Amino acid sequence: MAALRKLQICALSPTGKHSASLIFLHGSGDTGQGLRAWVRDVIVPDLAFNHIRVIYPTAPARPYTPMRGALSTVWFDRYKISRDCPEHLESIDAMCSTLGSIIQDEVNAGIPKHRIIIGGFSMGGAMALHLVCRYHPDVAGVFALSSFLNKDSVAFQAVEERHRTGLPLPELFQCHGTSDDLVLHQWGEDTSVLLRKAGMTTTFHSFPGLYHQLSQPEMELLRSWILEKLSPTISS
Repeated sequence: MAALRKLQICALSPTGKHSASLIFLHGSGDTGQGLRAWVRDVIVPDLAFNHIRVIYPTAPARPYTPMRGALSTVWFDRYKISRDCPEHLESIDAMCSTLGSIIQDEVNAGIPKHRIIIGGFSMGGAMALHLVCRYHPDVAGVFALSSFLNKDSVAFQAVEERHRTGLPLPELFQCHGTSDDLVLHQWGEDTSVLLRKAGMTTTFHSFPGLYHQLSQPEMELLRSWILEKLSPTISS
């Protein structure tokens, strides 16, 4: 079996003692550095914390079917951008393994998994949902901004099975613009409803007039939720 490919990362170190980590995945065609710059432009004074390391990985370039096979920095392939088609599980599962090494690096650095949040924008949010719901359900939480899962996603089944056996599930935080014309608001809302039905605790925030983009009010809400899940540790 080929060795796991190491991803490029752009990381923002905490200003104090590192006691938690946040992994933020970009949308299709972007990079970790690109998302980092976008976040810095949108939220003042930045998505930075005293105790949380913020990690922005970059997806490797791969052929992307919706772009007729052209190379793009995407987390996985899609047959098309639609809720109503099968998932490209081979590429999704391979990337879950690759991203798992970033989680393991944080654990090796002394950060327990219940002090790690994983999330993303657009395709990055879908990738985060697969990674957390199916492989790392013991993290502190997952967030998805302007994102969706395919209608028959295996992630729904994974959540349902875990819930049925009485195992704990992380909380999901979602935001979506009502004017998003790339990933429809309804797709994001349906994803939230189906995950809640499967047994997950979800919160879904709608932003009137927002397109397929980040916004300051959305990022402020996200920051508050992150701090609620990953509060600073009290030194004895």
